[in-house]
Amino acid sequence: MDSIYHTLRKSNPASARILVRKVLEKNNGNVSKTARILGISRATVRRARDGELNDLSRRPKNIRKKIDCSLEKLIVEEAKSTGYRYRLLSYYLKNKYSIEISENTIKKVLKRNRVRKKKIRTLNKNRRHLYDYEHLTPFSHLQIDTKHILYETSLPKSVYRHIEKYDLPKYEWNAIDVKTRMRFTAYSHTLSASFGFAFILFVVLWLKLHNVRGKINIRLDNGSEFASSSRRKLDEYNEFFSKLNVELKPIPPGAKHLQAIVENSHRKDDESFFSIHPERCRNDAEFLLKAQQWQDTWNTARPHYGIDMNGLTPFEKLKSTKAMISENIVRFPTLLLEDIIRVAGYPYEWLSKFVNLYIFSRGGKYVWTTYQINNFPIAFFL
Repeated sequence: MDSIYHTLRKSNPASARILVRKVLEKNNGNVSKTARILGISRATVRRARDGELNDLSRRPKNIRKKIDCSLEKLIVEEAKSTGYRYRLLSYYLKNKYSIEISENTIKKVLKRNRVRKKKIRTLNKNRRHLYDYEHLTPFSHLQIDTKHILYETSLPKSVYRHIEKYDLPKYEWNAIDVKTRMRFTAYSHTLSASFGFAFILFVVLWLKLHNVRGKINIRLDNGSEFASSSRRKLDEYNEFFSKLNVELKPIPPGAKHLQAIVENSHRKDDESFFSIHPERCRNDAEFLLKAQQWQDTWNTARPHYGIDMNGLTPFEKLKSTKAMISENIVRFPTLLLEDIIRVAGYPYEWLSKFVNLYIFSRGGKYVWTTYQINNFPIAFFL
């Protein structure tokens, strides 16, 4: 049970020390007797007698590792402008300014300056993820989308004019695996349903080639390039892809949040690739070389901090899952879809020319028992 001194000190330290001084005065300055009466130590009595009434500040006089004011200001400004938190902000500052600051330091700076985290508000105040990330298997769920590269608001004017002048590709086709965040990219000058079908088939054949055996669920938007605007055509696509154990699932109109993973990658494309590298290219070949380097950087060198990624690259995440998938899957070639159509013909013609039709004639979920490196159907146009 607390003494009267301790009870009073919790609400008003100054009043507690005044009490000690009054009891001490009545006992003719006898420290020991005062300590017994109040149930405190003699050292506490002496501090109340000789020290200040109010508590002294516990702030250290000298902080050896205090961060510089200008650097702290930079952290706060970048946090507010980007919306990044400490982990992603540490990586961002290292890449943009070559400044290495630990995550804990950034966390303390944001807390000290009261930079609040942007919260996603829901009706029941609970946040529900799109997938059960912990139990996903690699390449079981993909998100596919197209990006119109020529946006004046997202590109510098000089880059915009350069792309138009040299007639560089205007559209980017992205497929991103939800589990590993590994991406597969192609480009084109125009949009068409033939290109959409060709891109999906190209990605699916690449996955099957590298020993992806389970069902592949592909989430699409409602763009006409993916036939989502036509229910009949979508049913035809699904009937065809069911032979490869693939299902296409369009999102409901206005539900862009269901494509969050692939949509969020577009911002990073603008910042790290389209705003810089197209201006150094004068033809499609040079552009595709730069695009291949960007895709390889994304898949093997750039750490990701999304849900369940923990700062790993997509390639490292794939290896951490211990899946029996060839590591060569990361070497997906970035191609121009016009080139594929010109060399190999339209997608349905691939099946008769390059794809082993034995996989379509077998019932059930037939897969090759070994990794078929010599049966690569796409090798013709690489």
